[in-house]
Amino acid sequence: MMGEPGDRMMAHARPLRVLLSLGAVVTVVAAASQAPAPSTEWQYYGGDKGFTRYSPLSHITRDNVRNLRIAWRRPAANAKLMAAFPGTQPNAYLRSTPIIVDGVLYTQDAHGLVIALDGETGRTIWEQPFGSTLDDARGASTRGVDYWRRNADARILAIRGEYLYALDAATGRPVPAFGEAGRVLLRFTDRQPLAGRFNDSTGPLVLGNVVVVTGNTAGAGDGGNIKEAAPEDVRGFDVETGKLLWRFHVVPRPGEFGNETWGNDSWKIAGDLGAWNPMTADAELGYVYVPLSSPTAAWYGGWRPGDNLFANSLVALDVKTGKRVWHFQTVHHDLWDWDTIGPPMLGEITVDGRRIKAVMQANKAAFLYVLDRTNGRPVWPIEERPVPQSTVPGERSSPTQPFPTKPPAFDLQGISDADLIDYTTALKERARTIAKQYLMGPVFTPPSVPSDQTGGPKGTLVQPGAWGSANWNTGAFDPDTGYYYAISQTLGPANRTARKQTADPRATMEYADFEPAVGATNPPASQAPPSTMDAISIDGLPIIKGPYGRITAIDMNRGEPVWMKANGDGPRFHPLLKDLNLPPLGYPNRPAPLLTKTLLFLGEGSNAISGTAGADWTWGTKFRAYDKATGSVIWEMDLPSGTTAGPMTYLRNGKQFIVVSVGARNHPPEYVALSLP
Repeated sequence: MMGEPGDRMMAHARPLRVLLSLGAVVTVVAAASQAPAPSTEWQYYGGDKGFTRYSPLSHITRDNVRNLRIAWRRPAANAKLMAAFPGTQPNAYLRSTPIIVDGVLYTQDAHGLVIALDGETGRTIWEQPFGSTLDDARGASTRGVDYWRRNADARILAIRGEYLYALDAATGRPVPAFGEAGRVLLRFTDRQPLAGRFNDSTGPLVLGNVVVVTGNTAGAGDGGNIKEAAPEDVRGFDVETGKLLWRFHVVPRPGEFGNETWGNDSWKIAGDLGAWNPMTADAELGYVYVPLSSPTAAWYGGWRPGDNLFANSLVALDVKTGKRVWHFQTVHHDLWDWDTIGPPMLGEITVDGRRIKAVMQANKAAFLYVLDRTNGRPVWPIEERPVPQSTVPGERSSPTQPFPTKPPAFDLQGISDADLIDYTTALKERARTIAKQYLMGPVFTPPSVPSDQTGGPKGTLVQPGAWGSANWNTGAFDPDTGYYYAISQTLGPANRTARKQTADPRATMEYADFEPAVGATNPPASQAPPSTMDAISIDGLPIIKGPYGRITAIDMNRGEPVWMKANGDGPRFHPLLKDLNLPPLGYPNRPAPLLTKTLLFLGEGSNAISGTAGADWTWGTKFRAYDKATGSVIWEMDLPSGTTAGPMTYLRNGKQFIVVSVGARNHPPEYVALSLP
C-alpha cells in the first residue's frame, strides 16, 4: 500500500486514483558500506546485494559455450553425519547457491551445515561440525550464506535450524565472541506456543556491521482454520557480538504506523507475514529491502478488516535502526496468498532521459512493481482499480488493488474461456466442462462459498494459484542493457473456496479453504491440505493452455516486454499431446537464472522443489544458454539431475566456472561445476 491511511481511504472513493508518492519518507544517514565485490567473484548468493544474478565475466561466450563440460562434482550429503545418525537422509531440495571469496566457495550442504570448498577443484577445505544429538544434527539448507570481514577477522554468517551462526571463514569453527559459543537462538519467546520453532529458508544478509534475519515460525502458515498466529518480525543483530539491535514489527503495534489497518483489534492475534524470500540492500543508502508475505490463512479475512499492513508489502528499512523508511503494498487485504515474492532487485534504469535508482519487485500475481528505491515512488504510475468483490459472509474485500501501468504482467492473470487448453477440440470441450463447475473471472477474483445446489459452482478458479506465477527464482537484471528477465510458471488455476467450518470444534476461523470430514483428523493450522493448492487438471494436464514455464525479457528503460519464450518441452509428449507436433510448452517449475556479459543460463527445475506439480513433464535436467537479446537457445546439456537453486559463476586461475545445485526425488543432491576444457 502507498501513502498515509487517509490517502488509502481516498483511493477507495476514487478507484482510478494514480499512486504517485509514498508517505512517511525518512531521511537517513548512509550506513557504512562493505567494499564492492571484485567482478571475478560472487560474494552474495544473488551475485551482489542488489540480487541482480549478473556477472560481467565473458570467458564463456556464445562461440565457445558448446565446449562446456563438467569440471567437478561434490555430493551435498554429509557422510559423517549420516554415519553418526543412521536413517538421517539429505534433503533433495538443495536450496543453497554458493558464494566465493578469495577463491573459496562457501555454501551449505543438504543438511544445512556450512562447507568451504576449493573453487577450482571442489575439494573440501572444512565442514561445520554437527551437534551430538539428533535434534542438533537435523537440518536443511537455506538459499545462501553471507560473508563479513574486518581486518583479519573474516566470518561466514549462516542460519541452520533455530540458530544464527558465525563461523571463522578460515577454519569453520564457531566464533566464541558471537552469541553463545558462536550462535544466537532465533526462536521468538513471545506469543508462545503459537510462535513454535523458528525456521528459515532465506539465509541472512549482512550490511555494514548488521546481520539482518527474517524467517518464519511454526505458528500458522498458508492454510488452516485457526486465525491466531505469531508475526514473523524482521530483526537486526550486531555482526560481531550477536546482540539484538532492533526488531521491526511486521504487524504494527499500537502507536506504530499501520496499526489502524487491522480492524477489530485483529493485530493482537494476526501472524505470518514473514519474508521467506531473499532480501536485498543498498550499501550507499544504508537500506535493506524486505519482501513480506501474506497474513494467516490468507483465503479468508473476515476477522481482519482493513488493508493489513505490512502484509504483501515491500518495506525499506534503515539497517542501523530497523526503522521503516518507506513501504509499498502490492495486495490489500490478501485473499489469494499472493506474497510479495522474489528478490527486490536493484538496478539503475533510464526513463525519459532520467537516471533512476530502481527496485524491481515481482509478486505471485505476475505483476512487476518498479519503484525509486530511494523514496518508494513509482517509476511509472500505479493505479488503484476496482476489482471483483467477495460474496463470502463477513468478508470485506478491498474495493481496489494496485495495478502497474508499466510493465504489463509477465504471465497469465485471471481465467476466461479463451485461456482454456485448446490443442485439440476434445481437450477444449473437457476443459469447458470442468470450468463450468466453477466461477471464473479476472485477476483478483476472490474465493467463494461452494454452492449446495446441484450444478452450482464448486468455488472460484484463481489464476495464478497460491504457488504463484513468480516465486523466489524470479528475475535477473542486466545492468548493461537494462533488461529484466522474469522467470515464471503457468501452473494452472486452483480452486479457491471459503467453506463454513462446522465439522471442527477447534476452528477459530468461520471460513477456510477446506472442510474436514466429520470425525477426521483436522490438519494443524500450520499445514493446509494439499488439495487447497493443487491445480485443476485433465489427466495431469492443466485446463489452460501454455506456455507453462516462461522467460520474459522486459526493457526496463521503456517498461515494455521484448520477447517471451517457453523454457523446455513441458507436456508436449504427454499421451494426449504427443502426436500433435507442438512446439516447446515450457516446464512449470522454479529454475533460477544466471546472467553473464554474453548469455542467459537457465535450468528446468526439479521435482524436489515444493509446490511443483510433481509429474514428469513439470521438470527436466537440461541446462541451457539463451541469447539475451532474442531468447534463442544457443546451447544445452543434460545435468546429472534437475536444478534446485540459482547458478553462480566466478573466475579462478584464469578459468570461468559455473556452479549449479542439483537434486531430485530419485537423485541425491550435489554441486556440479562446469567450465571450458
